[in-house]
Amino acid sequence: MASHQDFVDYVADQLREAGAICSRKMFGEFGLFCDGVFFGVICEDQLFVKITPAGEAAFGDLPKAPSHPGARDSFLVEDVEDRERMTALVRVTCAALRETPGKKRRK
Repeated sequence: MASHQDFVDYVADQLREAGAICSRKMFGEFGLFCDGVFFGVICEDQLFVKITPAGEAAFGDLPKAPSHPGARDSFLVEDVEDRERMTALVRVTCAALRETPGKKRRK
């Protein structure tokens, strides 16, 4: 089952205080970006956020699950109504991802 655009728009609206949130169709689902940083995905109308050491320290109580078979675990945000907690998670995650050097692309 693919995600619904209404759910993606709702999550993006809930996260608006974290920064400029945008979504992009990826692999039949949606990738999420905050100020240009790829931080998570929405798969089957569920929000998954990348796990970082800083995120683990602050939000280690969140459940973890792969977004699809064969994927690494991500934080599974079950309560998308909790705007403050989601915003804090995305801010911590994106700050950590900005500090991490990116992978070089193959030519």
